[in-house]
Amino acid sequence: MFKIVKREEMAEGTVILNEIEAPLIAKKAKPGQFVILKAYEDGERIPLTMAETDPQKGTITIIYMVVGKSTAYFRDMQVGDSYQDIIGPLGKPTHIEKVGTVVCVGGGTGVAVLHPITRAMKAAGNHVICIIGARTKDLLILEDKMREASHDLRICTDDGSYGRKGFVTEELKDILDSRKVDQAVAIGPVPMMKFVSQLTKQYNVPTLVSLNPIMVDGTGMCGGCRVSVGGETKFACVDGPEFDGHKVDYDELMLRLQAYAEEEKACYGDYCKLSEEG
Repeated sequence: MFKIVKREEMAEGTVILNEIEAPLIAKKAKPGQFVILKAYEDGERIPLTMAETDPQKGTITIIYMVVGKSTAYFRDMQVGDSYQDIIGPLGKPTHIEKVGTVVCVGGGTGVAVLHPITRAMKAAGNHVICIIGARTKDLLILEDKMREASHDLRICTDDGSYGRKGFVTEELKDILDSRKVDQAVAIGPVPMMKFVSQLTKQYNVPTLVSLNPIMVDGTGMCGGCRVSVGGETKFACVDGPEFDGHKVDYDELMLRLQAYAEEEKACYGDYCKLSEEG
């Protein structure tokens, strides 16, 4: 069993942070890797990239948005409750090296995934510029941590309630027009990663994206997480989760992510109804 030792509600309660006891995973995990969590015996297996690890305390931190039945169940778990199973670390860690100037772009809960990567890029000696975005100020997460992890933090909100009004791509274009960028990392909603990658391709800036498609076993056996990268089929769980953003077939990825949308909506509705009934 993997006990929750800290719980925090973020972004108007729609995003939840769990710090969980998992000493063996915390000891081995590196930036960019993920875990698969299951709350109870018949529960769904949910892949989540770790936002932070603490080998000394023996804990890992996950940050997730409540979007369906399983994440709603996770949300209702409290400090002292335990996940039945956590498997990890899975996937290939981010390749970290000193390349010069790195721009890290995050949106939504993707900022949580971006945090350890940004911190590692800075520790490697890169000049790190970070752009984080959300629809509105209240949905921004980890501003203080991202400011500490980078040399220069830029903030964008769609409605202009905080930072620059507009999309992260607008801020990114200004940076690309004003200085040489050696690498970009983009993590967030698929459309955001798609448009960031299209933009950086115009400037010949290598770009990493982190993909989180539908996943089942996490070991490459089921093929459920397949994605098309450079015209080849890759498995996000063992070949990724990070790929060359200029080669990903984002349209196919978005279609696959929507494959069970109706079923997910129905399950979430049933869970909420049962919760209200007590």
